[in-house]
Amino acid sequence: MGKEGASAGGGGGDGGMSESVIRKVLISYMYVAVWIFLSFSVIVYNKYILDPKMYNWPFPISLTMVHMAFCSSLAVALVRVLRVVDLPSSPAMTSQLYVSSVVPIGALYSLSLWFSNSAYIYLSVSFIQMLKALMPVAVYSIGVLFKKETFKSSAMLNMLSISFGVAIAAYGEARFDARGVALQLAAVAFEATRLVLIQILLTSKGISLNPITSLYYVAPCCLAFLVVPWVFVELPKLREVGSFQPDLFVFGTNSLCAFALNLAVFLLVGKTSALTMNVAGVVKDWLLIAFSWSVIRDTVTPINLFGYGIAFLGVGYYNHVKLQALKAKEAQKKAAQADEEAGSLLQERDSHGDRKTDTQA
Repeated sequence: MGKEGASAGGGGGDGGMSESVIRKVLISYMYVAVWIFLSFSVIVYNKYILDPKMYNWPFPISLTMVHMAFCSSLAVALVRVLRVVDLPSSPAMTSQLYVSSVVPIGALYSLSLWFSNSAYIYLSVSFIQMLKALMPVAVYSIGVLFKKETFKSSAMLNMLSISFGVAIAAYGEARFDARGVALQLAAVAFEATRLVLIQILLTSKGISLNPITSLYYVAPCCLAFLVVPWVFVELPKLREVGSFQPDLFVFGTNSLCAFALNLAVFLLVGKTSALTMNVAGVVKDWLLIAFSWSVIRDTVTPINLFGYGIAFLGVGYYNHVKLQALKAKEAQKKAAQADEEAGSLLQERDSHGDRKTDTQA
């Protein structure tokens, strides 16, 4: 009886532990699902607003400025009024640090958003997602240029395979538009440079920003940079279309989705990892391609899918290598901690032995 009772108790403990693990897994999947849904929604919503065949408001700079103004206002309210999050204090964000670190990132972010939103006017959602597969190539190349990544022949071969796959997808694109491709490639280059500069200008200085504080600092700066091209490029066109009355519901919900996406990034990375977001991003891209083909009725050719399949395998291998590197780094860190603890124990034992010898003497 005693053994049976102990066995039953042990089974109950295992069941409780299993329930805890299952709960954590389900919560992680929920964060992934929310991020995919919001990212999916923002992309499709932006396409709907900017595409001349849909809502027909082809003003990408204006749309980006609406997003940045909305995000700036909410971020200020959350930080200054509601005090939901604290601003970084070690080191504090001084005006000199802001100009040298945040302003360049804000400038690159404004260009990335401007060009990526502009691409929706000329290209299909599915093809844009295929071009975005070049992001690891751009990040790695710029990282090597800024000496944040080590050049490796195997890594470069993988980058070439991704580029080759995207080139095949571009060759098979039914609605190929050189302007749209140039805009999207420029957006990828600016975004990759921004990601590398975040490591150089912020992370290396010990400055850690979550999405709310990031928007608090970066969104107003981004908005200021967008004013210059807006005055010369879109303001004259908007004056010509003076009778247009923007739908507050459409632009309000679109901006809210953009802000919610930033919070979802914070939750996903904070509760899982950046690598999880990269893997989830691959799932989201396939969903967008399927949605673009089935609902928006964009043409997706077999050559498109074949080329993107090659790029997909390259991106998958890139994520695998990153995961292995993270595991190796974590193992090395644990081994160093174990060595340090063992050294401390030996030192304490030697010290205790010396004291014992002195007492006996």
